[in-house]
Amino acid sequence: MKNKKYPYYEPAQLENLSDMLEKKAAYAGEKTALRFRKGKKTIESKTYRELYSEVKAAAEYVEKTCGKGNHIGLIGENSYEWLLASLAAVTSGSVAVPMDKGLPADEIAELIKMADVNVVFVSDTYADLVEEVKDIKVFSQKELRKLATGTESDYKLYRPESSELAFIFFTSGTSGKSKGVMLSHGNVAAEIMGASSLFNPEGDSTLSVLPFNHAFGLIVAVYMAINYETTVFINKSLKSVKDDLAESKPDIVMLVPLFIETFYKQIMEAVKSEGKEKKLKQGIKISNGLLKVGIDRRRRLFGSILDVFGGRLRWIISGGAPLDPFYVEQFRNFGVEILNGYGTTECSPCVAVNRNYHHKDGSVGCLVPGMEAAVSEEGEVLLKGDVVMQGYYGNPEATSEVLTDGWYHTGDLGHIDKDGFIFLTGRAKNLIILSNGENISPEEIETDIQRDPGVCEVLVYGVKNKLAAEIFPEEAFLGNSEYFEKLIEKVNEGRPAYKQVASVRLRDVEFIKNTTKKIVRYKNLPEDAKM
Repeated sequence: MKNKKYPYYEPAQLENLSDMLEKKAAYAGEKTALRFRKGKKTIESKTYRELYSEVKAAAEYVEKTCGKGNHIGLIGENSYEWLLASLAAVTSGSVAVPMDKGLPADEIAELIKMADVNVVFVSDTYADLVEEVKDIKVFSQKELRKLATGTESDYKLYRPESSELAFIFFTSGTSGKSKGVMLSHGNVAAEIMGASSLFNPEGDSTLSVLPFNHAFGLIVAVYMAINYETTVFINKSLKSVKDDLAESKPDIVMLVPLFIETFYKQIMEAVKSEGKEKKLKQGIKISNGLLKVGIDRRRRLFGSILDVFGGRLRWIISGGAPLDPFYVEQFRNFGVEILNGYGTTECSPCVAVNRNYHHKDGSVGCLVPGMEAAVSEEGEVLLKGDVVMQGYYGNPEATSEVLTDGWYHTGDLGHIDKDGFIFLTGRAKNLIILSNGENISPEEIETDIQRDPGVCEVLVYGVKNKLAAEIFPEEAFLGNSEYFEKLIEKVNEGRPAYKQVASVRLRDVEFIKNTTKKIVRYKNLPEDAKM
């Protein structure tokens, strides 16, 4: 199919997650919904009917034990138990509050207080994070699953109003203190249906690797996949990603750019170590020539590369941070289409995505149906529609700063082309403003530096009215100042003087990142930096 505009897909309709589970059990009951590891060698699975049955039993237990209207914290690694607890919370009339297991206990306690959490379901691995927290009920996710497994229940899942609160997700906090984003049942349903209208997986398997405590990793990568009736394989630890790819053989995965960049570098390192760089270049040249006359041999020519991803991968949805179009082009050469998307927790989270057969490299796609977008005089992208949050929990001041007459002020700079594709150029808060009045988006320069095989991570910031690049090198390039001085000279070529990097700083430890693998700028900038 040619790359051109075509009608929206027609996904299964739903009012809320209770509605979705009931319909999946009725119409796809014997299909496999979830797969996950039980120990190192055993793979366990749940059909849609089993999932529905166990959610009912778990929801009944939660309501009987805790009542309705609770704010239920969820802490732990990605697991079936975590998902069961999240669904039991929202289908029993309570609010689910996912929290980052990587945070220290004192920060967890602060988030619990901030979101008025009074019940916590925690995995055994992270139970110590809530040992000292007072005035809350603590339950084991594992024990909840034991109670629900194989249990038949006549419990009726809670059917909320669209406006009722379903989730409080905490923002990643890359540029400041986290805030609790309130998403309603209507927000979640609109997100699942809207995003599904733009994209169709055209396959029956996906691997879930993104953390469930983030909206992208839960609502899009899992709940939306369930609405598609796709089998979701749950990756519990990044250490087992390679094995899980081989086992799940996904047609689609949803990733953040760091994963994509890392996968590409690993592929190229393997090609180089085997002395096959020239052969690969020739293969790509031949393949691209055949594509021009309508012949696609990519899956045969690059089968050994595709085998790294299980052999069936066709689509990667990239979100959470900007992705260099270079990687889109390179993976397309191998037969995998990367569809860059755009989202923010405050918008449930996906607001735009490139479509299967209608995409533009460098863009973050077209808006999901029901959304409006505008660009302010300052160049900021504004969004309005059914997926926009209710506000920040207990923080009306912060809410009023970003919501005006229903319009959400994203803080992202960009433009919208004549075909409705959104292009982002950087974050307003990250702008480096020099004394001559020039405004510079560091992301533009970071993208060029990041492409180099010697660069693992990079931040660009201002120092004494000039640009500095701080680089965490790949292991083989640690301490190689000369190499990076030459790299910066290359990056500076053709740039106006005010956009040239004046100095390079090397570090021997990686930057502090959040759980979606985005560098937390405000925690990494040196004292002499200027944004």
